[in-house]
Parts: sequence; structure tokens; C-alpha cells
Amino acid sequence: MAFKKSRPSDQFNPRAWLNPRRLRNWREYLTGYLMIAPSVILIFIFGIFPVGFALYVSLHKWRLKRDVIIGLDNYVNAIGGLAYLMFFALGIGLLVLAFIQFRKAFRKRPGNPWQSYLLNIPGIILAGATLSFVRWTVALLPHILDIANKITGVEKTRLLFIQLLNESFNAPDVLQARSLMLWMIGAGVLTLILGAYLIRVKDNLQIQGPLFISWFCAGTGGIILYYVYSEMMSDYHTAVLTGNDPGFFSQLIGILSGLVLLFIGYKIWQSAKDQRNTWLFIIRLLGAMVFVVGGWIMLGELPVIVAAGDPDLWVGLRATLFYALGTVPFQLGISLFLAILLFQNLAGSSFFRILFFLPYVTPTVASAAVFRQIFSNRLQAPVNSGLRLLGIEPLQWLWEPKGVFQLLATSLGIESWPAWANGPSLALVVIMIYSIWTFVGYDTVIYLAGLGNISKETAEAAEVDGANRWQVFRHITFPLLSPSTYFLTIISVIGTFKAFNHIWVMRLEAALQTTDTFSVVIFSEFYEKLRYGYASAMAFVLFAIILILTFLNTKIQGSKVFYG
Repeated sequence: MAFKKSRPSDQFNPRAWLNPRRLRNWREYLTGYLMIAPSVILIFIFGIFPVGFALYVSLHKWRLKRDVIIGLDNYVNAIGGLAYLMFFALGIGLLVLAFIQFRKAFRKRPGNPWQSYLLNIPGIILAGATLSFVRWTVALLPHILDIANKITGVEKTRLLFIQLLNESFNAPDVLQARSLMLWMIGAGVLTLILGAYLIRVKDNLQIQGPLFISWFCAGTGGIILYYVYSEMMSDYHTAVLTGNDPGFFSQLIGILSGLVLLFIGYKIWQSAKDQRNTWLFIIRLLGAMVFVVGGWIMLGELPVIVAAGDPDLWVGLRATLFYALGTVPFQLGISLFLAILLFQNLAGSSFFRILFFLPYVTPTVASAAVFRQIFSNRLQAPVNSGLRLLGIEPLQWLWEPKGVFQLLATSLGIESWPAWANGPSLALVVIMIYSIWTFVGYDTVIYLAGLGNISKETAEAAEVDGANRWQVFRHITFPLLSPSTYFLTIISVIGTFKAFNHIWVMRLEAALQTTDTFSVVIFSEFYEKLRYGYASAMAFVLFAIILILTFLNTKIQGSKVFYG
């Protein structure tokens, strides 16, 4: 029997491990990682960890001090059974993202398939190490947070705090989690080094990054789905004991899960016919049967009742929607008009640029307080005085909870008016006017910068060809301003969901919470009602809304951006 001669590159050569070129590459990698290490640590401490801690708080019953874990109850109280669907979609999304990344990785390496499989081992272990670090943190946090209970009624000294902190780090469950984490980190680093030398693939270390992210997304998605199904099973058990219906969204997740399993089973069944190996063919058929059977089981039941959520949250979301629709279009339209006007060679244009930008740099609390007096319900208030001079009845402004369309219909003598068409309250409209007045100057400056980047020769060439000013603006200026419009739209939409300071100053109880946007509702739950866990859950709901809106805006408007 003739044996295939091994190529020199496939043979293990210890000297190749320590050649100058390889050592230089490792030194460059190490230098680069050490350079970015401080930034990564700061981002983790001040960015990732606070978000993770807020998520941890949202899963507890929390009033000043930590209480029992209640899982997704805070989210269910906020948005009803839709919370299950939201987390289910998040878990499925992470698994789909991981699958897409795996497909890209395997398509880029069409060589030996077993070599591609081996390249995943470091990624799997490093993803497990990251998740074990999260597990260690979750095990450690309760012991640290419970120090506040242990020092109640005793003399508080530095030595006592250090002693209790040391006990927290050495608790049995914390030590177990830490041991697993250290073993996983050591195994991940070891397999990463061995893989870099034993698997001769170009850009081995660069490949490990996407693989690690893919396996981390897959693991996180699996954990989220397991947690969602556990919470759903608990609710099902409670519903059976109490005789209540578990709710529509819980059943909807079961239906969607069944459809996903059926789809996966169908794809595996279709791919089985392309397998030349008999054992792989049988394994795929068995796997397809398992997924199909599981899918039919998940599709077995259908609910009839829709679970209800917190009405305050939906009222806040409605006010935020009105606030966004009433500010962003007018804000961008006015600023674009002012930018084009100020871009002309007009006398005093520099002064007006500063004048329009002043509201943006004015302290928010002070300017909001002034607006509150201008739009007061007193007859002597500036706005009401102006209305009286025009022969119009004074309005309540910030004290008015009725919708502007309802007030308009009443003034026109229309008595019957549908409640859904009331529109934003007059109090909220005043806040919208303040927001437009504040941010128009900033948007104008951005548009002026965009106009400065447009070549004058392009417009002049269009004018030579017979285009008038409107045609030049419509077909040249406005399309070339699309990057500025795209940027301002994203910033403005996100800003409407995060707006708080001026709303808090201008809101009044007489408006009956019609001015309470999402961020104000969250702050009220946190600061006034001391429901920390519930407020944290609502904050993550707001984060999900902002993320979805940003994604949709990127997909819809981002494809139309012209960068020249």
C-alpha cells in the first residue's frame, strides 16, 4: 500500500513555532491588545456592566433593597404577555444571527470541512468562558448587595466591610462559579494558542473573533429561550391551578416555536437527500423527524384571551409617539429652510446663525421654566395676552389635558368627536413647541455643514441647462443632503424617546398625565414609587423600542442615502 507523503507545511516542526517572523507577529498582536485593554476595561465598567446590572435588577422585586427574584413578572406587568414574545424574538434573533455567521464562515473556507469544525473549538470554549464569567457575576452580586442587610444595627467600620466583602467572594456557590470560570478561561486560551499553531489556516486569529461572537450569540439565545420557556411553564402551572387562561402571547410563542421547529425539520429533511454518506443520511432523517414531531406538539393548543399590561406604560408610549410625530418632521423642515436661507450671501447671516443656535446651548431647566410662564393659563400671560388682542379666547395651555383636534372640533361647533382622533393634548403641544425651538438651531448647523460640502459647480451646471431654483433643490441639493438628513432623523427619533428634563419641568398634574412620555413614566416608577425592578424592566422595553426604530430607520432611509 502506498502512503501519501506529507507536505512540509503539514508536519509538526517545533522550530517553526519560534521563528522570528512568528514571534514578531505575536508581539504585534500583544502590543495591540495591550493598547486597547484600558478602553475595553472602561467600556465594560461604565457601559456594559451598568446595563447588565439594570437587567439583573429588572428580574427582581426591588424596593430600595433587593428582594426575591420574580423573573419576567416586571416585564409582564409593564407590557403584558407581549414580554414573552419580545424575549422569545430576541432569543430566536440571536440564534439566527449565529447561524448566518456560521454559514459565512464556512463559505469563506471551502477547504477541509474537519479543519473548519476544529476551528470552532476555541470559539466554543471562549464563549463558554464569557458566559461562565456572567454566571460568576450573577452568583456574586447577591452576596455583595446583602452586605447592607448584614451591617444594619451594628457599628459600620472599614474592617467589617472588608470582612463581609471577603466572605462574599468566598461563598460556596461563588467559589464554584469562579472555579468553572477560571478553568474555562484557561482552556480557551490554551486551545486558542494550540489552534493557531496546529491548524495552518491563513489569518487564524482573525477567524476566531467572528466564531467566538457566533457561539456567544448562540449560547445567549439558547439561555434566553430556556428562561422564557421556564417562565411560561410556571405561568401555565399557575393558570391550571387557578383555572385561568394563560394568555394569548404565551400560546403565540408556542405556535411560533412549533412553526420554527417545523421549518428546521423541513430544511434538514431536504438536505438529507444530498448526503452521500449513509450514516449522515440516517442521522439527518432522524433529526428531521425529531424537529417535526416537536413542532406539531408545540402547535397543539391555541389561546383565546389577550393578557393586559400596565395602562400607564401604554399611555406613556402613546404620548411619546405623539411627541415624536409632532417634533421631528417640523424640526427638520424648519431647520432645512433656515439652513438654505442662511447659506445665501445675506447681510447679517452670521448673526442669525448664532441667534438660532442660542436656544440649544441655553440651560434646559431655565428655558423650560420661562416657557412655562409664557404659556401660563393666566390672562396676563404673554401668549394669552396676544390671543386676547386678536379677539380669541385664552387657553389653558399646560393645564389643558384635552386633545388639540378635540378643542378644534369644539370651537367649530362639532359636538360628537371620536376619542381616538383627539390627538395630543394641548399641554403636550406646548412641550413640542419648546422642543422644536430648542433643537432647530442644532439641526440648522448640521444642514449648513452639509450644504458647505456640496459642490457649487453641480448647481451651476444645472442652472446652465435650464433648471430653476426649485429643480436644483429638488434634484441636486436635497439628495446630496441625505447623509445629514439621515443622521438628524436618527438622532431626533432617539432624542424624543429619551427626552426628560424639559418635560419634567413643564409637566403639570392638571394635564392628567397626557404629557408623561415613556422616560417620565420610568422616572416616576423609580423615583416616586420606588419600584426599582419594574422601572429597570421598563427601561429595557424603551431600549428595545429605540433599537427597533433605529434599525427600521436604517433599513428604510439608510438605503436612500447618497454619499456622492
